[in-house]
Amino acid sequence: MKNIGSQKERVIALIGGANQTRVRAYNERLVLSMVRRHGSLPKSEISRRSGLSAQTVSVIMRALEKDGLLLKGKPKRGKVGQPSVPMSLNPEGVYSIGLKIGRRSADLVLMDFVGGVRNTVHETFPYPTPDRITQFVSNGINTLIETMTEREQERIVGIGVATPFELWNWAEKVGAPVNSMNSWRNFDLKKQLSEVSGYPVHVENDATASCGAELVFGRGAEFTDFVYFFIGYFIGGGVVLKHTVYSGRTGNAGALGSMPIAHKDGKPQQLIEKASIFALENVLNDKGIDPSPLWLTPDDWGDIGEPLDQWISSTAKYLAVAIVSSCAVIDFEAAIIDGGFPVSVRKRIVTEAIREMHKLDLQGIEAPKIIEGLVGSNARAIGGASVPLFAHYMLDQNVLFKELN
Repeated sequence: MKNIGSQKERVIALIGGANQTRVRAYNERLVLSMVRRHGSLPKSEISRRSGLSAQTVSVIMRALEKDGLLLKGKPKRGKVGQPSVPMSLNPEGVYSIGLKIGRRSADLVLMDFVGGVRNTVHETFPYPTPDRITQFVSNGINTLIETMTEREQERIVGIGVATPFELWNWAEKVGAPVNSMNSWRNFDLKKQLSEVSGYPVHVENDATASCGAELVFGRGAEFTDFVYFFIGYFIGGGVVLKHTVYSGRTGNAGALGSMPIAHKDGKPQQLIEKASIFALENVLNDKGIDPSPLWLTPDDWGDIGEPLDQWISSTAKYLAVAIVSSCAVIDFEAAIIDGGFPVSVRKRIVTEAIREMHKLDLQGIEAPKIIEGLVGSNARAIGGASVPLFAHYMLDQNVLFKELN
């Protein structure tokens, strides 16, 4: 990469500097987290919700504004007293890079402080290898930042990687040589990407990252608890309880692709076999139809015809069973469905899943709302990009939503 040395120096200076030290303080994270959640808040409202004194909030917000993390809005005059001035996050306050590693493609996104995607890089391949991903990151970051000013580049806080864990276990399904996929076993992804990019690296499971993206930037704020399904090459998901992504004892909660689903021959299969894009890829290959648009243009599959209709119908049927099964364990308010496909496909899957759910015996279960996610095919990369931002500037989600009312 170009200017690796200078990038490293800038990142180290940013992280170790006085501004970053202040941002790491609990009360400043609390203020930033509250402003992020509510969009904009005046000092008086932050003081009321947080329990901090008006003087403390005033000092904190002046410091955050000086550091370029908060912006003043237009004063709003009430019936008495001084007008209140709402404060919001400055989109250009800090930036983050998200990397999604998939079974057929990889994506890099440059994201601003409020979740806006400023630039993207996409690449497809037969299967991912450490060398291929490392080279993609090396070249792709240069593309992401080439139009940024030096000051903007200095505000990139790190890289968040959203990746399936134990990639080597999927060699057979993705049609990859076992030896090539086994190279992931001892590959230190975090260390290697940090060295090639010059930025701090955070690694998260891809399904968990996409669930976090929906929670923070999608429809997650509307519900206290929801189950989340992301349909990619394989299906995965997440569980949100009390506005927080629940990772479980081993970090594997929400491994919805592993959920047993009864097949018509009576032998249970996992949901991953019945509601994943790889199943559609296999059908297209069997019919002599080029499946490459599934990965080359995830937002526009073109006219696939009957195979797509059949896949949507089957996927929705098994999703409905998985949703009802999930609600038999936890009384979810909603089931949110998203994936690496066009919006029109997502809409059809949701419509069909609702219809299929009401065909099932729901006695003893309160049917959840089944709705579309809003983040879309970039959910995994966006979720990855959010990890460095939260790590450096926001409170842990468990603390964030315990603010005073």
